[in-house]
Amino acid sequence: MPHASPSSAPTSPSSTASLPPMPAGTGNHNYDHDTRHERGARMLARVDGPAGLAVVEQLSQSFPDFARLLLEFPFGDIYSRPALGLRERELATVAALCAMGHALPQLRVHVHAALHVGCSPEEIVEVVMQIAVYASFPAALNALGVVREVFAASGIALPLRGGGQADEDDAPSTAA
Repeated sequence: MPHASPSSAPTSPSSTASLPPMPAGTGNHNYDHDTRHERGARMLARVDGPAGLAVVEQLSQSFPDFARLLLEFPFGDIYSRPALGLRERELATVAALCAMGHALPQLRVHVHAALHVGCSPEEIVEVVMQIAVYASFPAALNALGVVREVFAASGIALPLRGGGQADEDDAPSTAA
């Protein structure tokens, strides 16, 4: 995918001179443009497979700067951080997109991605059910419609077996 080199972007000495230095221990993400781009492309392939890279390639035909940012920031910088695995990141992403309530195309992509990185169908449904408590039943209902579509396309039959409520003795003791 074509992208502009960092040296081609206009810069002014005053634009970076006023920024404070990064505190020690804030991560190892002070990478140059090409490394972020390459790392982002590798991470996107791990998360979404070839379909994700195809979407970014298509986007780059009309909006190359946005396509570059899409690879570099979320996938090159955030997804590649070591504290969470891809499963946890995708469950968090599914939850956030469900809660937004208006990002159903992106939710569709990330439900596929959650399955791709090893989340179980049961985990995905439980995350959406949890969203009903904090974001609303309408948001969860809309998300379940997307989940149904993705599961059908992936050959996952509904209703899922083995779901349901835990016994009171099995439930975690933490408060909402």
